[in-house]
Amino acid sequence: MIVFLIGYRGAGKTTVAQRLALELSCEWVDADDEIELRAGRSIAAIFAEGGEAAFRAIETQVVDELSRRDHVVVALGGGAVLDAANREALRRATADGAGRVVWLRGSAQQLWRRIQADALSSSRRPNLTAGGGIDEITAMLANRAPLYSECAHLVVETDDKTPGEVADEILAQLDGFVDRFRGA
Repeated sequence: MIVFLIGYRGAGKTTVAQRLALELSCEWVDADDEIELRAGRSIAAIFAEGGEAAFRAIETQVVDELSRRDHVVVALGGGAVLDAANREALRRATADGAGRVVWLRGSAQQLWRRIQADALSSSRRPNLTAGGGIDEITAMLANRAPLYSECAHLVVETDDKTPGEVADEILAQLDGFVDRFRGA
């Protein structure tokens, strides 16, 4: 059993993954942490040295490996759904009810406020457009929303909710799956 959290940067994937793992008595993994470990440098450095293509290539390897794990909650990077191979890895890992993909969805305004409040976010992850800011978030959400929707078994709105409230809502929506997960 595996649970993937997807959504844009600032949606709370890492914090919620930690809380879910605690409730499910399992481990959790942040895919961005795994990418940095694999590369031996920060995401910002990967982008600076090899561009987005270099980052996405490492990300695809990491997502494939994480998708083969069991009894884990995985917080994926916001753009992980962009690559067809990653979307296929999510489908494979959740086939036959073996896992769930949960989209943590937030408004551009809420995500922007959270990103601004997180000092690590701006230093760790580069802007993806020249302008950055809320305009970037709005554009990226428009591009990514269909892919998040394609992958997600569940959608949880995160605006004006604490990570604990989001985790509780996920657990309630997962219901019978949680019982199977805990029994794994």
